[in-house]
Amino acid sequence: MSFLADPLFLPLAIVAVTALGLSKGGFAGVGVISAPLLATILPPLEAAAILLPILITQDMISVWVYRRDWSAWHLKVMLPGGLIGIAIAWALATQVSDAMVRLAIGAIGVSFALNAWFGAPRLEAKAPSVPGGLFWGAVSGFTSTLSQAGGPPFQVYVLPQRLPKLTLVGTYTIYFAILNLLKIGPYLSLGQFSTATLAASAMLLPVAIVANFLGIWLVRRTPTGVFYQIAYVLVFLISLELIRGGVTTFIGAG
Repeated sequence: MSFLADPLFLPLAIVAVTALGLSKGGFAGVGVISAPLLATILPPLEAAAILLPILITQDMISVWVYRRDWSAWHLKVMLPGGLIGIAIAWALATQVSDAMVRLAIGAIGVSFALNAWFGAPRLEAKAPSVPGGLFWGAVSGFTSTLSQAGGPPFQVYVLPQRLPKLTLVGTYTIYFAILNLLKIGPYLSLGQFSTATLAASAMLLPVAIVANFLGIWLVRRTPTGVFYQIAYVLVFLISLELIRGGVTTFIGAG
């Protein structure tokens, strides 16, 4: 239980679960900083294992809140891809470095945001496609399993479709709630759960729940146009942070 005695663990963990709560409340993507934060003092998969029980608890709250606001089409298309991504991550967990995953997600997210802001303006919402949903579902399942960073790939696919605000949030919530349950098996097989990780998860749950309800409250009071603007800015900033973290890790390993 050495990490519980680390004076940096508690403040970093509180920031991490607060970000998760805001993300699960509806500000999708904010939580992507959570695993990298904890990974500054813990192995990445151990950090992800601490967060998984918290994520599942927050999922239960958010799924209930958004139970009437979701797109069945998107879930039917993206979930099979997500399952494939989880399986690939499970198989490659010991071979793919966390830094590589962060750099790849960061590059995708930055490119996506810059294209949305400076590319040719799209007057109409982009039509969803089955191949795109399967592909981005697989990418999000893969990155979510390795570093709890499945949000940006999901947003790259769904944001250009301009779904109604609550439908977007509800679909995101239910999609990742199902993925998080599917990740329990791989995490168990990789030996990532322990008495220490579960104790840390339990200790952080009250903060996580309060932050979850704060996120729900903020989303319902944010106008749709402003919400989408915030979403693109968050994708960009979070992706920059992922790139920074990946580069820092590579330099430190060099």
